[in-house]
Formats: sequence, structure tokens, C-alpha cells
Amino acid sequence: MTALNINGNPIDNETRCTHYHSVLDIIAIKFKCCNAYYPCYYCHHEEAGHPSDIWKKNEQHKKAILCGKCKQEMTISQYLDCNNQCLFCGSKFNPKCANHYHLYFEE
Repeated sequence: MTALNINGNPIDNETRCTHYHSVLDIIAIKFKCCNAYYPCYYCHHEEAGHPSDIWKKNEQHKKAILCGKCKQEMTISQYLDCNNQCLFCGSKFNPKCANHYHLYFEE
């Protein structure tokens, strides 16, 4: 598998960043506007130099979520339906990320 670049302010190799760094903060999101992975919307805002675009409902088949543990990509629909757990390695994700879905995904 090809290693994917994580932009922004990652502080470890599991995609945690200076803004979100709990044991459960192990996903990165591919931002539609720049087709680049960032740990969070703050990281994107600080580094990208442009506003973020939201993934539309009809784009939920796109791979846009990276598990920081196993480095596997998930589609948006897989992520939204995964019950806060990686489909590939079983690692737990932060359930509070759901509070920010509106920043990434069309509701």
C-alpha cells in the first residue's frame, strides 16, 4: 500500500494533531477542495489557504477517510456507517467526530 501524506499539524503517525489528540483521534479526512488528507478542519483552515468544500451526498462512494492505525482508506458511506470503529482493523474512532460531520459531509 502506498503511504498517504497527511497535511496540517499531525503529531504522530496515527493522524492525531495539535487540535485533536486523544487515543481515539485516529482518522484523517480527505478534503474535497484540495484532494488532500488533513487530521481535522482546523488543520485544513490553518494550512490550505482556501475554504473547504463539503462532500455531497452523491459522493459518499468516494474514499475520503483514512484510519490512522492501519492506514486503510474508507469510503464516506463506510465511515458514516462504521459505528466508530475501523472496518479493517477494528480500532475505535472518536464518537465526538460526529459533531463535526456538517463541516465535511452534506447532511
